[in-house]
Amino acid sequence: MTRNAAVVGSPISHSLSPALHRAAYSALGLDWVYWALEVDAEQLPGFVEGLDDTWVGLSLTMPLKEAVLGLATEVSSTALATTSANTLLLPSRRAYNTDVDGLVIALQRAGFVHSGEFEATVLGAGATARSAVAAIHRLGARAIHMLARRPEAANPARETAERLGVALEVHPFDQTRYLGTPLVIATVPPGVADGLSGRTPASPGWLLDVVYSPWPTQLAQAWQARGGAIVSGVEMLLAQAERQVELMTGRPAPTAAMRAALPTTHS
Repeated sequence: MTRNAAVVGSPISHSLSPALHRAAYSALGLDWVYWALEVDAEQLPGFVEGLDDTWVGLSLTMPLKEAVLGLATEVSSTALATTSANTLLLPSRRAYNTDVDGLVIALQRAGFVHSGEFEATVLGAGATARSAVAAIHRLGARAIHMLARRPEAANPARETAERLGVALEVHPFDQTRYLGTPLVIATVPPGVADGLSGRTPASPGWLLDVVYSPWPTQLAQAWQARGGAIVSGVEMLLAQAERQVELMTGRPAPTAAMRAALPTTHS
C-alpha cells in the first residue's frame, strides 16, 4: 500500500523538504508519496483529523510548530523544552523537534568541537532560537547570550533555558560584543543580520546561519573573510530531514541521496 507524508505550513512553496524526502524514499525503495500542502494554524486540527491510515507523518513549518503540540498524544522531551515540534508521526501523533538534531549534527559534521564548557550566542528570539538554545545546551555550553530585536519576545526562550538548566542572558540586538563567543547561531530571517556584517569580531569563531538562500549571507561572508568558520542553514535542513526520515520509516536515512537532491546553489 502506498504511504503518504507531507510538509505542511503557510507559505509552503519555498520548502526544500519535498526534494529531500522524495529522494530518501526513492533510495530506500519505498512506494511513498510526499506532498507539500498549504495549511495554516486554524486549518491544522481539521486537516490532521481528516487523514486516513495511509499517512505516516507530517513535517511542520511555520506557523504550525507550536500549534501542533495541542494535537499530539505524546511530545518528546526536546519538543516540550522548546515548545516547538516540526515532526508529527501518524497515526500515533507523537511529536518531535528534529530542528535541534539538525543544528547539532550540522555543526558536528562541519567540525565544531569545544573542550569543556563554553559560551555561545543566538541571534533572534523565535521558535528556531529556542531550538538553537537546546542545541547549544546539548553541545555543552554553560551560558548563552541572546540578541533580540524585541527583548520581550525572548520570554519563551528564557523558559526553554530554565527547563534545560542553562543560563540565558538576553541583550539588545546591537550588543555585538557577544558575537565574540566561540559559537554563534543566527536564527533571524534573510537580511535581518546584514547590519551586523560590519561589526564581526576580529577573530570570529563559528557561525551557523539558518538562512540558506541567499548563501552566503552578508554576515557569513564577513565572518569568513575574518577567518571564522561558517555553516549554512542548508546543512541544518538536511540533517533535520534525515532524522525525520528515520522517525517515519524506521530505517537509516540515505544521506548521500538526500544531499544530492539539494540545489547546487542557494543564491
